[in-house]
Formats: sequence, structure tokens, C-alpha cells
Amino acid sequence: MNVKTLSIATLGVAAVLSVSSAGAAEIKVLASNGVKSALEELAPAFERDTGNKLVIAFGLAAALKRQIEAGEAFDVAILTSAGIEDLAKQGKIDGASRAPIARSGVGIGIKKGGPRPDIGTAEAFKRTMLSAKSITWAKEGQSGIYFAGLLEKIGIAEQMKPKVVPAASGVEVGKLVAGGQVELGVILVNELMAAPGVEVLGPLPAELQNYTVFHAGVGAGSKDSSAAKALIKFLTAPSAGAVFKAKGQEPG
Repeated sequence: MNVKTLSIATLGVAAVLSVSSAGAAEIKVLASNGVKSALEELAPAFERDTGNKLVIAFGLAAALKRQIEAGEAFDVAILTSAGIEDLAKQGKIDGASRAPIARSGVGIGIKKGGPRPDIGTAEAFKRTMLSAKSITWAKEGQSGIYFAGLLEKIGIAEQMKPKVVPAASGVEVGKLVAGGQVELGVILVNELMAAPGVEVLGPLPAELQNYTVFHAGVGAGSKDSSAAKALIKFLTAPSAGAVFKAKGQEPG
């Protein structure tokens, strides 16, 4: 091959690489901690299958919603169904793109290897709450907001007040329980399963249970809505549903 031919061939390879690079999208995702474990496992498969790159920021759904309302740029949001619906009404989310991703029940966690009190029925749950030395939940988390209301509903909120150690997030709940600072932790079952040093005592009894439903939506200002929609399609496929199930959630 002469110099001229080599030069043309080299330029050809460079052009192919340039087109390939240009075709890859960077998708910014704002996702609730409630889907963190499953999404961290699914992300590499999506990137491998599509060539696109995911940049994911996890946080409390309520806090992420405030960031979006304040103008933060994003391509896909995965938040509570109510949060996504409200953002769609505000014009921050493309309403037609909304899709259910997964749902999670509320659970009680204990330090790994710790005592396992009974929470199998509503009455047993109430007794265990009253005998507990301390309890924590994420004060702005969907599960924490529900749980605080549940204590009011079953009439023991006042008795529980001195035992409550408020936490800023589900991650902090896990750390407090694993470290032995708090006896019981309340977050979504799948978050308990992912928390180091914590084991699931059990979900709330069926008659007291509440499910947080997570929806995804494409940002109205997304720079690549087709890539964003491809991610949502990937997350709603049966193969992704199997991952959510393995992580302690029910597919959307």
C-alpha cells in the first residue's frame, strides 16, 4: 500500500469511528433510591446493547423532583408515580412517555444476626413497635411518610415519638441499623435487601402494607428523546422485570 492509499484508508477508519462516536448518546438519568439496586445492575447491559452511556444520579424522589422543578437538565426521570404525574402537568416531563417501572412494599429491617420480633400480623406488628427501643425512617422518603401516617392510624404515634431517630435517606437508615445505633429501620423492602449489614425482618403485614409505584418519563427538554425512550423501553422489558423481581420489587 502506498502513502496515498494508506492516508485514505486511515481517514476512512477515522470517519467510521467519528460516526460511531457521534451516534452514541449520553443519557442523564435522575432516579429515586427506590430503584437504585436494580438500575445499577441493568445499566451496563443497556450500555452494552445500545452503545449509549448512562449518567445516573440517585436520590430521594422528593428531592430530585425539586431539582427538576428548579430547572435541572435531564433526559429520563424515574420517580414515584405521583411525582412523575405532577411533573408532566408542569410540562417538565413528556406525558406520552410515562411508563410504570416497578413497585415496592414497605419493610422493617434489623441488624444482621439480631433478634427477630414478630411483625406477621397487625397486632404483632403493633406490639413489636411498642416494645422497640428505637426506630428510624427517611423522613422525606415515600415509605417514611407513609409509615408516620400508619403509626397515627393505628393509634401509637405519640408513644413512638421518643423512639424515633429521623434519617435523611434510606442509605442513612441502613447505616443506623447496621451500626446498632437503632433497633428497627423502615424503608422499602428492596432497599433493605441492598443495605450492608442489614437483614429484612419482613414486609409490613398485608393489611397495613403500602406500595410505592415508580414511573419513568422523558424530560421535555431531553437532547436525545429517542435514546431516552429506548432506555424506558429497555426497563419495561420482561428481562428487566426479572432483575427488579430478584431485587425485591414487583415489575411495573
